[in-house]
Amino acid sequence: MKGGQEEIPTDLDPVTRVGHSLFGLLTCERMPGSVRDGSAVGRFHSVTTSNGHAVPEKEATSKEDRREGACCSWLPKVFPCCYRQQISSYDINSEEDSKENDTPITGPEVPPPHTTDKELEEISFTVRSLDLLSSKTGQNRKEHHTDQYYSSELIIRRGQTFQMELDLSRPFNVNTDKLHLELKTGSMPLVSKGTHVIIPLVEELQDLCWEAKIVEQNSNRIKLSVNSPPKAIIGQYKLTIVTQSPESESVTTYDPSKSIYMLLNPWCEEDSVYMDDEVEKKEYVLNDTGRIYYGTERQIGARTWNFGQFDEGILEACLYILEKSDVLPTGRGDPVNVARVISAMINSPDDRGVLVGNWSGNYVGGTPPTAWSGSVEILKRYHREGGVPVKYGQCWVFSGITTTVLRCLGIPARSVTNFQSAHDTDVSLMTDVYFDENMEPINYLNSDSVWNFHVWNDCWMVRPDLPPGMGGWQAVDSTPQETSQGTFRCGPASIAAIRSGQVYMRYDTPFVFAEVNSDKIYWQRNLDGTFSQIHSEKNVVGRCISTKAVGSDQRSDITHLYKHPEGSEEERIAVETACSYGSKPDVYSSPVAEDVSVEVKVGEEGPCMGEDAVLKIVVKNKSDQARNTTLHSQVAVMYYTGVLKETVKTEKVPVELMANEEKVIDWVLPYHSYENHLVDQAALMLTLSGRVCETKQVLASQTSFRLRTPDINIEPLGEAYVGKEASAKLTFTNPLPCTLRNVVVRVEGLGLRNLHPINVGDVVRHATVTVTEHFIPSLAGTRKLVASLDCKQLTQVHGVVDIIVHDSQ
Repeated sequence: MKGGQEEIPTDLDPVTRVGHSLFGLLTCERMPGSVRDGSAVGRFHSVTTSNGHAVPEKEATSKEDRREGACCSWLPKVFPCCYRQQISSYDINSEEDSKENDTPITGPEVPPPHTTDKELEEISFTVRSLDLLSSKTGQNRKEHHTDQYYSSELIIRRGQTFQMELDLSRPFNVNTDKLHLELKTGSMPLVSKGTHVIIPLVEELQDLCWEAKIVEQNSNRIKLSVNSPPKAIIGQYKLTIVTQSPESESVTTYDPSKSIYMLLNPWCEEDSVYMDDEVEKKEYVLNDTGRIYYGTERQIGARTWNFGQFDEGILEACLYILEKSDVLPTGRGDPVNVARVISAMINSPDDRGVLVGNWSGNYVGGTPPTAWSGSVEILKRYHREGGVPVKYGQCWVFSGITTTVLRCLGIPARSVTNFQSAHDTDVSLMTDVYFDENMEPINYLNSDSVWNFHVWNDCWMVRPDLPPGMGGWQAVDSTPQETSQGTFRCGPASIAAIRSGQVYMRYDTPFVFAEVNSDKIYWQRNLDGTFSQIHSEKNVVGRCISTKAVGSDQRSDITHLYKHPEGSEEERIAVETACSYGSKPDVYSSPVAEDVSVEVKVGEEGPCMGEDAVLKIVVKNKSDQARNTTLHSQVAVMYYTGVLKETVKTEKVPVELMANEEKVIDWVLPYHSYENHLVDQAALMLTLSGRVCETKQVLASQTSFRLRTPDINIEPLGEAYVGKEASAKLTFTNPLPCTLRNVVVRVEGLGLRNLHPINVGDVVRHATVTVTEHFIPSLAGTRKLVASLDCKQLTQVHGVVDIIVHDSQ
């Protein structure tokens, strides 16, 4: 015996010698003054978990008993030979031994061996491995349209579910085990800011929130379906998985050191960048090459540009640009803000952005702008060199890079060329040319200019910050020309606002309006130093606005999106409306009176779906003299988000008013004009404009309205009691003069029943359908039974009724 330990015979085989040593550690006399902290006990009580927090002790007085009992529970399985020889001399349950052996065990720590003992497995519930299913050919990348990205990481789009597989230390018990996911983005993730996301396990996935559901379980492996909200912050997320078993008060965190990249989602209807046309999404999001136009309006040239948004390292470079900007991660969920940040970060004068502009003709120390043929090398170099601006670029290079970054992040985008593009420097919304008394140009005043061509970008998004009708294509310009709120950037500016002259809509709408639709005004200095207008040109700015056509390499002229036909009354009204908000509002003749009003009146319930829509236009003359005007009306189908889809009717109505006369004009939109054009919510926008001949007063009005759809009538049948079957009758009438195909009625009610689709089938014109729904209430009180119609031809049809549920008899 040495030091209280029995000597081990030297003639034993190695395994038996190790067994004797381990057993001796359990039975040895503990040495006074020896120290053994809780972290040395491996996975027993007081073990330090992976997040650095010790598992709390439940019974401090029996700590050593449990430690020794746990050790001895696996010792005989590993070394049965020596355990059989010694078992009679050591009773692990002896109170006397427990009291005598009060001092800590000395000697080396005993590592717990691998075991399948059920008791130990119940103590440990952890994640062994994780598969994010990030293969380019897998379900996640295919369904999220990210399979073209070079990266092997998981790249997903917000507002859409994705899957992952977990390998656990033992089968998951849904009743007792706890598991949730955590995602973190940014340098200081906070739950309150949405940059630290906690994703719970739920039984059923709901839309518009973070959540996860187990969809498959096979022994120790589970497959999760994870949902993200359509307004989630985009960027790079770090994933951790937190588990806890009922036997332990501690939690275990699994950190796979894998990233998840979240992008905007043009395929998600709830996302602000949603675009419904699949062919357009293929062009404006997934096409990695394009055409950029240059030259003059009479000699238009084209060059191919490699956007390369899916190339190796480009996604990382684009996210680096966002990180390098001054926008906080919380601002990366709004595409309006993202586009504005990108327009600032692509140029370099004030924030050391991607590209240095150079129009001098001297490109020493850099690459001439005409030498670039794509965005990839520029973005890679900027990222590789830690944010050093790349030399050099001009407008088409700025635009090409902007297209790359926006498409890479998930915002539909295109490069747009404007020929005869004006540059307004004094917010007059005109292109001013000054002459002195002798008709010599005054060069220091002639800061406005007209470029042969200028290239910027359109990007597609909803504009919740603007009135309805302002969504859709937005102009963004990354070329550093003028500052906006102290920074060289421009947009996003609503093209619908630009077209109508509503330059008070943000952002930078006056500047873009002047680029495409300003008049060239000539001024001469008077002897007293003032200036008088001597000439104007109204058709020289904003010509042949061009972009690559969808699905081909042809040029598409989109001038009509930016302005009304040159010289038309609508175009003149837009110009004069815009200039009234500029620095020279009195250039155009002001009306001598504003005594005519126009108003659109919609009935209390509005026009009905399936019928001609009839509105009333009220024109009133408040003067004592006759007034004459021509009202231009245009009605367009509109998404509920405010994005206009297409015009379905235009009309001109001459109006003659006697003194103090009020006229009511019935405006009619026939059913056949809109029947094949409606979108969800069945909303339309009626725009009126005109000019009073006698006073030059401008008349303008915009009215949005929707076509009223029928309700589903729900009638309870009898009394309802908890636990007993109840019924309700649902009735619906087809309002359209055509057959509705594949109609489904979806019924649900909290405390009444889960979602239940009822397949009705086809419903012929003007037919009435009645179905009976049976359900078993689970909660007493007043409950709502809700029904909605699922039909491609008819939307926004629903019904609701209160069901009074009594306690069971």
